[in-house]
Order: sequence, then structure tokens, then C-alpha cells
Amino acid sequence: MRPQDLRTIFMGTPDFALQTLQGLIDADCNLVGVYTQPDRPKGRGKQLAAPPVKELALQHGIPVFQPHKLRQPEAVAELEALAPGLIVVVAYGQILPKSVLDIPTYGCINVHASLLPRYRGAAPINKAIIDGETETGITTMYMDVGLDTGDMLVKKILQIGPEETAGELHDRLAVLGRKTMEETLRQLCAGTLQREVQDDAQSTYAPMMKKEDGRIDWSRSAAEVHNHVRGLDPWPGAYTKLNGELLKLAGTSPGTNGEARPGTVIAADKSGVRIACGSGSLLVRELQLAGRKRLGAADFLRGCALEPGMVLE
Repeated sequence: MRPQDLRTIFMGTPDFALQTLQGLIDADCNLVGVYTQPDRPKGRGKQLAAPPVKELALQHGIPVFQPHKLRQPEAVAELEALAPGLIVVVAYGQILPKSVLDIPTYGCINVHASLLPRYRGAAPINKAIIDGETETGITTMYMDVGLDTGDMLVKKILQIGPEETAGELHDRLAVLGRKTMEETLRQLCAGTLQREVQDDAQSTYAPMMKKEDGRIDWSRSAAEVHNHVRGLDPWPGAYTKLNGELLKLAGTSPGTNGEARPGTVIAADKSGVRIACGSGSLLVRELQLAGRKRLGAADFLRGCALEPGMVLE
């Protein structure tokens, strides 16, 4: 079987999905449709904006479908009429009901940004960094009715840099996601694709991030706070309070010196702001007050009094 012989539907929405969709296009897959979330209001003007996946699909003349609820009978019937042999899913944003999972001959394959069964769920990239992991990767899997519980197919591993942010890792994993799906497709077409059942006892969960998850706990070690900050960069952002005002922090490095109450500013100069933690201290090179731009330490300190002895909450 060739990719051209396989009627394929792609389901995805954000930037992370673009690489895999482009890979399927470049592989000459017979893409009979792309499913993505409805256009949403965006920006200060709240103008309707198309998802990135929709824009790429339209550039290549691929029909686009945007049902508000995929589980509705009319949406399922429309999908069934396309007679897909395969559905590829990357960060679509809707749960696929059993009525959809049962449609394609070769099943629904999901591209997930972790080494399953670890970090099932919506935020595996953030959670791996927050937990201080040194490696992660991509797993393709056959989808079932559970949350990222289906049989695993192809895994590829990626090392996480000691100061790498969630945003940086996101972009590298998107590229790896394409490569992993390309390998999965090759094996599927060759009839050599092997399934591996997940060990639920080894599973961990990475729930969707919320803004309040960004609050920094200065009683934790410098390494833990550092991982927290970079794991939430760029969204939702790690923050503390300065005189009751929200202050986001980024561009951090952990250090060993820090004999002061956790949250106390130890030093503040153009190289950064050093803050005491439960053990060690954190050097912060980028800061952002609510409603303002992110600034390097030197520029920030010119407009904001942040001095040794002040305590962040």
C-alpha cells in the first residue's frame, strides 16, 4: 500500500500540528479532509481568526471541516461519508467518540508529545519540564476511548536542555512529531507496524495548565523554581507578587548561594535579579509587570525599584 492509496483525514488545530500535516502533504497522502476547531475571536479587536491548521489546509486545496461538536450525529455522518481509511490526530482539541474511532479501516492514530505511558493528558511538554525531566519525546498510538491510553506504535526520544523552555521544547517536538508520524505511516503502508500495550502502572498525568498554576512557591529549591518558570514559559507564565502587583519572571538560572528568607531579593543589577529560595537562589534575567512588555533586567530596573532586601510573595 502507498500513502496515495490511503484515504486520510487529519485532525488538528494549533501550530504544534502544522509540522505533521505538512509531512503528510509532502508524503503525497490522499488527504480527503482536514478537521479543525471553529474560528475563534482573537486579539483586542476580537476578530474571528482561523486556526493555523485551517490556513495550511486551504493553501493546499484540502477540504476543511469545523464542527462545533464532533460527536453530534450529523458530524459523524459527514465524516463517515468521506470513507477514511486512516485518521491522524494532533492536538485537535475535541475528544473523539467511539462512533468516530470505529470509522477508519486502519484506525485513528494520535501524535502525543511524551514518552507514553508517562505524561498522558493535555500539557505533557510543560509538565515534563516542571518535573525536571532530562528527556521526553513523541509517541504515536492507536486511539481508544481512554485518555491517551491506546496501544503505542512508534517512539522517538529527545533530550531536554537544562534551561530549555516549554516554548522551545514545543517547537522541537513539533518537528519530531512529523518525523515520528512519517515513520509510523511508512510502517503502516509496509504492513510492519507493531502495537505495544501501555503499562498503566507506569502512567502519569499532565492536566491542562491554568493561569493560577504559574504562582511561584519560593520555599521550594532553586532548581525546582527554575523548572517551574521555564516549564510555564511562554504560557501561562510563572509569577510572583511585588508590592501586591503581579510580576512575571523568565530567563532563570539556579544558584547555590542564598542565605535569606525565601522570596527575598539578594541582589539586583544589570546581570539579573537574584532571589532567595528554600535552598539556593534563582537568577532572573527577564521580568514583566502586568500589562507591560517583558524586559531584560537592566531595562526593568531602570523603570522599577527592585532592591536587595525586598520580599516577593
